[in-house]
This record gives sequence, structure tokens and C-alpha cells, in this order.
Amino acid sequence: MRIADVIARRLYEAGVRYAFGVPGGEVLTLVDALEKAGIRFLLAKHENAAGFMAEGVWHMTGAPGVLVCTVGPGAANAVNVTANAEQDRVPLIVLTGCVDAGEAVTYNHQVFDHTAVFGPVTKASVTMPEKNADALIDKLVRLAMADRPGPVHIDLPIAVAAKEIADAKPVRRPAPQPSAPAPGDALDAARAALAKAERPLIIAGLDVVNQNAAETLAGFARKFGAPVIASYKAKGVLAEDDPLALGGAGLSPLADTHLKPVIEAADFILLAGYDPIEMRPGWQNLWDPAEKTVVELLAAPEYSYMHDATMTFHAHVGESLEALGDGVEPSATWWDGPLIADTRSALAGAFGQNEAWGPAAITTTVRANTPRDAVLTVDSGAHRILASQVWEAQVPHAVLQSTGLCTMGCALPLATGAKLAAPDRAVVAFTGDGGLEMVLGELVTLRDLKLPVIVVVFVDASLALIEKKQREMSYGNAGVDMQETDFVAIAEALGGRGVWCEDRNTLAEAVKTGLTAETFTLCACRIDRQSYDGRI
Repeated sequence: MRIADVIARRLYEAGVRYAFGVPGGEVLTLVDALEKAGIRFLLAKHENAAGFMAEGVWHMTGAPGVLVCTVGPGAANAVNVTANAEQDRVPLIVLTGCVDAGEAVTYNHQVFDHTAVFGPVTKASVTMPEKNADALIDKLVRLAMADRPGPVHIDLPIAVAAKEIADAKPVRRPAPQPSAPAPGDALDAARAALAKAERPLIIAGLDVVNQNAAETLAGFARKFGAPVIASYKAKGVLAEDDPLALGGAGLSPLADTHLKPVIEAADFILLAGYDPIEMRPGWQNLWDPAEKTVVELLAAPEYSYMHDATMTFHAHVGESLEALGDGVEPSATWWDGPLIADTRSALAGAFGQNEAWGPAAITTTVRANTPRDAVLTVDSGAHRILASQVWEAQVPHAVLQSTGLCTMGCALPLATGAKLAAPDRAVVAFTGDGGLEMVLGELVTLRDLKLPVIVVVFVDASLALIEKKQREMSYGNAGVDMQETDFVAIAEALGGRGVWCEDRNTLAEAVKTGLTAETFTLCACRIDRQSYDGRI
């Protein structure tokens, strides 16, 4: 057995069935080992996109993503998606090939210190040794999956990958069991405040999703009549057609104008797995724990100083919710009053949802013609902010995006990975024209994999969000405009279906047809420039 086989075996045990990357000579032994272990290695057109494909698989399966990169430029190309995984709490296993240490003494072609580059953006960055490879790969898989999850990097020298070792009993350590807050004065105080609360509010974050605590949170919210605001990646932890759901929050000042009065009116705020890395500056110190009880339930310590809490518990969010609510009888809550219903009603029309055409009309039309459990992936830009507010998510892991790092070009590869891992679910990718032009080659990946993903392109020949910021700062227009690209022709040239859409009916028909197509469908939706003014 080769050390590469040891690595592949452990990844397979973790549930990995797909790995993505662009192969080079330095990783061929590893690729061979992955395939022999039952892990399909899939070619992407760029390592950054490959990493997002791996993330898309993780959201659908719960198994860590795997990215394989060759030495030098392959490794360098993977830095962005690795940093994204660190900020977005994604358990990504990054495997890079490298020349042997002795060889690197006198050979420097394509050589640089991979571990030094990946160290700042990973939970661990190591070079695989010849001894104890089994223990190390078990340790790193567990580290990647441990709360909060994140990327790990393994630099695999050519000779080490191919080294034959005796097949011994694998080294495995059990995962820790979920824990709840310890009984004591702090928990008693939190329970007492909850029992007295007349206007409880839940702000839910990514930990709820990652710890599979959505069902527990939904039950807690309904028991206590507590409305739920979700960060963008936590959308769907409470189905957004539930009367207690106030939708997403993160980057929209317009949404905040409707949500802030609810936050101000609350007399008890429960931060359930809330991770402020997703939030805009307007969420800094948005509440004062001196004026109301703020209870924070976190998977791991958080040191951003974006907010404060009356008391914080580091434990499993689901177990913490059960401990907090056990035996506590709810007070009569504001759910019986008009504020929550009125806020839901205001949000339902605040972003242009009822207009004949525009970004919100496009979003609502696609949503109306896709199944309840459809997966939306959305690129960075103005359309992401709007879609994160308008798209109704009814289950967790239903809206995938780059929320911490805000990387452009992520939607298409995220959709590729999600559809590959969940072929029975409808998958839609929202992207701006600028974002799609960064990753046009990955349409070929969709074609080759025969994945009927629906790609919706917001075509305004502009980097709309940045152009909007330029105007708001009274700066001149610079570096944000482009000529319109014939995306329909490109889609058809690359083996997909392309449709120009400039009204709801055309778009609806294209989406419905695309759901059962044998290849991807690209809906190029023309919108006016500055269409997002007053809508995000």
C-alpha cells in the first residue's frame, strides 16, 4: 500500500466520493489512489473553480470537499478558494503535490513554500511525512470537520505519495459527542430571562446549518413564538414561508430598515450559531446587552467584537437550544401583535418583487417555477444581495454563496458540485455578466458532466454593485462597464441551451424546460443599468 492509498482510504471513510482539480505530474500517484479507493477525480478548468465544486458537494452530502492541485501555479491558483473556505467555514481538504525535499535543495523550477502560503488561511498546513501518514490524515480530516469547520492543507511530495508501506490497522479517533451548556448560574439566568420574555427574537447563523440543528431551532422558535432572522447562509433553517420567518440579513441596508425595528423592540435576543463574518458594518453593535438580555450559543469561540452578549455558551447549538428551553414555559409573545406580520408583508414588496421586470422579478419568477427544495447558488454582486433577500429558502443548504470572502465566479462551480452530488434536486446558478465571464470555461465542465443546471445571468454590461458605490461616493465612472456579451451564443457553442429572457413568461418557460433538459440551460436576462438602485 502506498501512502497516497492511505490518504485516499481515509477520505473515502469520511464519505468523500468526488475530488476536483487540474492534474499535473506531481499528483498523478494521488489521483490514481483516489480513483482506486472509489473517489472519482473530476477535471475542472481552474483550481479555484474546482474548490467551489468541492464545496458544493459538501453542502449536499456532509462529506468534506477535496481539492487536488499540482506544484507551483496549481497550488497558487487554489489560495483564493482556500481562504474562502476558511471564512465560510467549509471543511475543504486541499492536497498539493510538491517536489521532494532533497530535490528542492538544488531544483527550483515551479518551487515555492506551499505550506507557508496556505498556513494563514487554513486550520493546518503540513507536509506529509513518510511515517505516521495514517495518523496524520485522520487528524487532519477530523480537524477540518471540527467546529467551526474549515480547510486543511497537505503538501504531498512525489516520493512520499508513492512510498510503499505495510498495511496496518488504520489509526482512527472517534469524533467528539455534542455537548450542552453545563448546569449553573449562567444557564439558570438565561432560562429565567427566556421565561419572562414577551418579545423574544432569534438571529440564526451558519453554526445551526453546520451542526444540523435546524429542526431543533424551528421547534424552539414555534414553542416560544420567536421570529427568526437568518444570516444568508443560514437561510432555510426555518422555512421562509413560516409566519415566524423574517428572511435573510447580511448585506442589504434596505432589509435592515425593516429588521432593525424588530431588533430594537425585542426584549430577549437569542444568537443561535450567529457568525458575524457574513454581516455588513451596519450590524456592528446593533444591540446593547445592558438594555436587553442577549444569549449567545456558539459552536466555537468568536473574537470579532462585532457585537456583545449578556452571556455566551460554547457548545453544540442544537443541544444548547434544548437545554435552554427545557421546562421553560413561554410568556405571551408579540406574535399575537401586528409587528411581525407587518414586517413580513413589508419585506415581501420592498425589493421590487411585484415589478414587471427587473432583478427581483427575475428572482421571484425562477423561484416560482422551481421545486420547494431547489438549490440556488449565487455569485457576488448586487444580484446576490437582492436574491439573498428575495429567494425563499425552505430547507437548509438551499442558498449557497461566498458570504465571508465574497468571491466572484463562485456560483457556477458551486452549482456544478451541488448538482453532481444531488442529481434529483433542481439547481440554479445566479450570476452577473462580470462574474460569469471569469469562469466561462466551467460551462464546459457542466457540458462534460451532462448536468442540467439552470444558469441565470443578470446582463447589464456593468459591475453593478461597484458602479453603484462609485456614484454614491460621487466618483467618476471607471473600470466598471463592459460591452454586452452574447451569452446565448456562447452557451450553444459550448453544448448547452441558451435563451434570451426579457419578460417573466419567457423566463418561466425556459426554467421549466431546463429542469428536464439533458444539458445546462443558460437564461440571459437583460436588465437596465442601475436596476438595483433603491432595491438593495
